[in-house]
Amino acid sequence: MERKHMSAFALYKSISSSEPPPKKPSLQVSEKKKKKKENGISKINKPHPKPEGKKMRKKPQKAAQREESFEEMTELQDEEGVNGIGEDLDDLLADLLKVNNSRERASKLFQWLISPIPAKSFFKDTWEKKPILVQRKNPHYYKGLFSTAEFDRILRKDDVQYGVNLDVTSYKNGKRETHNPPGRALPFTVWDFYESGCSLRMLNPQAFSSTVWNVLSILQEQFGSMAGANVYLTPPGTQGFAPHYDDIEAFVVQLEGKKHWRVYNPRTEDEVLPVLSSPNFDQADIGKPILEVVLEAGDLLYFPRGFIHQGDCLPDAHSLHITISSYQKNSWGDLLQKLVPAALEVAMEEDVEFRQGLPLDYLTYMGVQNSDKDDPRRTQFFSRVESLMKKLTNYAPVDAAVDQKARDFLHDCLPPMLSPEELASSVQGAPARWEQGQVKDAGAQITTQTQVRLLRAGCARLCSDGEAVHLYYTTDNSRVYHKEEPKSFGIQTEHTDAVEFLIQSYPKFVAVGSLPCESAEDRIPLVELLFERGVIHTAEPL
Repeated sequence: MERKHMSAFALYKSISSSEPPPKKPSLQVSEKKKKKKENGISKINKPHPKPEGKKMRKKPQKAAQREESFEEMTELQDEEGVNGIGEDLDDLLADLLKVNNSRERASKLFQWLISPIPAKSFFKDTWEKKPILVQRKNPHYYKGLFSTAEFDRILRKDDVQYGVNLDVTSYKNGKRETHNPPGRALPFTVWDFYESGCSLRMLNPQAFSSTVWNVLSILQEQFGSMAGANVYLTPPGTQGFAPHYDDIEAFVVQLEGKKHWRVYNPRTEDEVLPVLSSPNFDQADIGKPILEVVLEAGDLLYFPRGFIHQGDCLPDAHSLHITISSYQKNSWGDLLQKLVPAALEVAMEEDVEFRQGLPLDYLTYMGVQNSDKDDPRRTQFFSRVESLMKKLTNYAPVDAAVDQKARDFLHDCLPPMLSPEELASSVQGAPARWEQGQVKDAGAQITTQTQVRLLRAGCARLCSDGEAVHLYYTTDNSRVYHKEEPKSFGIQTEHTDAVEFLIQSYPKFVAVGSLPCESAEDRIPLVELLFERGVIHTAEPL
């Protein structure tokens, strides 16, 4: 008897009915996008109703302001006309190579991403506050960033693993499912899932696409925080994700086709700029959208963390978009989580008030079971705690805590993508080689006249743990998030001034002989060490 063909999706369903779907790994760059029905653009300016059956806190006071200012910005874009042609991405990236300062490159690339909105007004009026929409009527604006053809090429050429690099998802009848088989994601199975109505999410396209890697490695200097990305490919007439909010600032870049989006205000004050992403919501939980729009190729939608969103494909077209994300765990609270324990440790070492014992009987009037007592001892206790908390700021090692954040950021960073000129003038392009049976040009000479500078403005940072000084750097990082341990090496105390001088001199090249080392003999070995680690490059190839 001839065996009837069973699709990968049907086969998955048949073998996984008794097993929970594999859990999606929690990645820094992980970002979820959603899909539902309908078409057209609507602006809704009234607050959404509270979901029934759920106790809700009062809506944030600024929510109405967010809705009003969103409408104003949308109208401003319409008046100014968001239909400009825009520079081709390949040409733009080539032009950026001519910009001497990597921070200026980042600023120019970000301006291209959100054009025509001025970056200064975006960060002043929109960032972390409200969604914003750019409709360009130019399907080629983001051409070259990523495509379905490149998605297919990556599946064929690279080792894409389900659950690590690719998720297969669906959202039907209010139920969100992940359908990841084990092992490598090969085109035969992946496209069968897609044909069965499943969405495909590539979790770290920067590991496979040199263009995405280049763009994100530049943008991370704009944000001062890791820039990540996910790619979403959705079949016509389907939705892959349930409504939810994320813990990142999201820039949804529509690359191909179109997708219907709905965005909703945070439901409570607790969900404004949340620390963690939300679980999946039911439609009844989220009220009415403040924005409903169909994104077409060339359009951009930004929304801050905490704004609930969902997107679905219309019946007549597939959708390919990339979500560029940043600012995960980059709040004042995240800094204070590092600062307060360190401040308390210093205070207890240096101030006897922090070491004095608690009152003998404090358990009899403090704690939850005593919280309703009208006891003057409680007032005194709270007053003492408040006094110590205020005093704690005197012992806060703020710079050291910032350096801890910086070390985390440098570990998160993508390595810089080098231009041909940078490659030729760095350790990666050094002329040492094997030729005609022998080693040639090994140990190319660095002299006091050699001109050097950092490869990127933010690629290295001096940090001290109180006992030793280390230089943390990004140039040996992997394109795969945290595949490598943090990269650092020790710097002798007498060399810290020279390294600081190099860092502060960027983007200028400086002569090795001008480095402020205590001993002239130290300059060349120090520069050779920095060159070997890929932190600096020379003005001319060695």
